Amino acid sequence: MNDNKKISQKLWAQNKYLVLSKSQKIYKDIRELLKKEDIAPDEVQLLIDQAIKLEENPKEVINSLQHIWGYFKNCAEKNEKEIFLNMIELYKYGKINKKEILIYLLTLLKKYPNKYLEDSNIFKEEEN
Repeated sequence: MNDNKKISQKLWAQNKYLVLSKSQKIYKDIRELLKKEDIAPDEVQLLIDQAIKLEENPKEVINSLQHIWGYFKNCAEKNEKEIFLNMIELYKYGKINKKEILIYLLTLLKKYPNKYLEDSNIFKEEEN
């Protein structure tokens, strides 16, 4: 595997849930792009930047949060799952925002560490 492909894959790993929270279409486009052997990281970054600029879409956000939850579903306690599902419902109806759910998922990430998720940019702005 060449260096550009490795850089592109790392860039994708850091941004996939952020992209998924904005656009499932762009998420799929990047996955297809990464199947190519001769890929430039700039191509991946361009699509990531396009996704980041999009308005928040609750359906896309919920899909992304549920994917992240998948990392916790086998280790989280029953009440932690209930809290997460309740937060998703509250978000659906505009009672809480995405940031509140990400902060909750960050607390789970501290309790149940996962290096892959820890490197995800979807959490970066919530840590400060």
